[in-house]
Amino acid sequence: MRSQRLYQIIKTFLQYGLDELLPGEKVPWYGKLLRLSFFWLRNQHKDKSIEQRFRLAIESLGPVYIKFGQMLSTRRDLLTPAFAEELARLQDNVEPFDGALARKRIIEAIGPKKFEQAFIEFDQQPLASASIAQVHAAKMLRTEDNEAINVVIKVIRPGIESVILADIEVMQLFANLVSKYYHQGKRLRPEEVVDEYRKTIIDELDLLREAANSIQLKRNFADDKVLYVPEVYSDYCTRDVMVMERIYGIGVGEVEQLKAANVNMQLLAERGVEVFFTQVFRDSFFHADMHPGNVFVDVTNPSDPTWIAIDCGIVGTLNKEDKRYLAENFVAFFNRDYYQVAQLHVDSGWVPADTNVEEFEFAIRTVCEPIFEKPLSEISFGQVLINLFNTARRFDMEVQPQLVLLQKTLLYIEGLGRQLYPELDLWKTAKPFLEDWVKEQMGPKALFNQVKEKLPFWGEKLPEIPDLFYDYLKTSQQTKISQLTLVRQMQQQHQQSKRLQLTVVSVGLLIAASVVATQEFYQLAGIGGIIGLVLMLRSLKD
Repeated sequence: MRSQRLYQIIKTFLQYGLDELLPGEKVPWYGKLLRLSFFWLRNQHKDKSIEQRFRLAIESLGPVYIKFGQMLSTRRDLLTPAFAEELARLQDNVEPFDGALARKRIIEAIGPKKFEQAFIEFDQQPLASASIAQVHAAKMLRTEDNEAINVVIKVIRPGIESVILADIEVMQLFANLVSKYYHQGKRLRPEEVVDEYRKTIIDELDLLREAANSIQLKRNFADDKVLYVPEVYSDYCTRDVMVMERIYGIGVGEVEQLKAANVNMQLLAERGVEVFFTQVFRDSFFHADMHPGNVFVDVTNPSDPTWIAIDCGIVGTLNKEDKRYLAENFVAFFNRDYYQVAQLHVDSGWVPADTNVEEFEFAIRTVCEPIFEKPLSEISFGQVLINLFNTARRFDMEVQPQLVLLQKTLLYIEGLGRQLYPELDLWKTAKPFLEDWVKEQMGPKALFNQVKEKLPFWGEKLPEIPDLFYDYLKTSQQTKISQLTLVRQMQQQHQQSKRLQLTVVSVGLLIAASVVATQEFYQLAGIGGIIGLVLMLRSLKD
């Protein structure tokens, strides 16, 4: 199967003329010979650009490659704008698999008895179908009150994991070729991109992980009106099946329907920004796949709309250093303090420590200053972030995976926000939020919060402090005694060494005096003997 798949991929790439991406002068003779061996496979799309051909080839290879292309489209730090824009057009429209087979897989995963007791209805016609899983509507008896509720059941496609792993092996082969022979291979780092994709898509195959992410995100926004996450019924979740509350809303991309429902579009767009920054800077846990297919709007109260997020298979996290770096960078950008931006990059260790800060500052200023000459409504916040990463890359900035997810999410949010409300001023909406966050992290409030966080720990340790203090004093005393003993031992060793030296010298002098006396040098022998005896007595005395 893998050899057939490899041939199919090679055939597709050659029929779309993608071998043009490999510069002929760098392809070894055996590579050229291999290309000639497929002489019957010619470029059938010469009328199209290389970017279009690349996107069409990926579409023809099926869902695994489509999803890879979607992920690749977010790596604007690696791709040219033309490639990124073309790949962004990829749509994940996949034919559903048989509903009866889906039902069978769900029953096997949950258990026949448990399934029959809990689910009183099951619609074999899928609600939606994607590359990895499809979703079916059902009606479930809730355990606590035995009330019938509407739910959806997500089930992994049969055999998809083996297909994915086989395709990834082929991707890794092509990534290696691109790295070796494509003139921008080193900059694109194709092996790293494929490895990143492998991790992401393998994680998506585990619905227990998605269920846990959904539960966490729902808990984070339990007291907020801005975002709603459907409830997950974890008792019926397995690696291949996830059961959750069915939501009813309008897709966030259905702008005309939202307007027809008299939704407050400005508030909805601003809440999208609030959702993003709350996830990133308050919770450090953000939904990293908020494309239009995963976001809906609750229009029950059109003047007070709520975002609804589903499909939490991909999430991103940030540590304190990442958050502070991003917040301070954004605030510095708002204030047009490019030197601070450059210095932050160096301080974070994301660019080499020997980077010329003034030169780096000038590069950032060159890219970003023209942006500020435009009206605020025309400035792309996401584009600023992309420009920042692209400029930093010229100074050997290491790509941070968590920031790539962040960039992708910000581009989604900004795109949705401007689609909903074209006059959205993303900077004006975000700046107070970020400035307040920085103050909370660096001011007196931050110090108070840190002390407050540590209080339970110190409260637990407080009763132990007298014992710890006593142990410290006891240990210190024992240490002093040990030190005194060591000093005495060293002194004794020094005295013994001195005594041994005197003994050796005195014995030597006595022997020498005896030898001299045999030669009738009695006066010299007497002096040597006397000195030897004195030294001998001195050593015995010590």
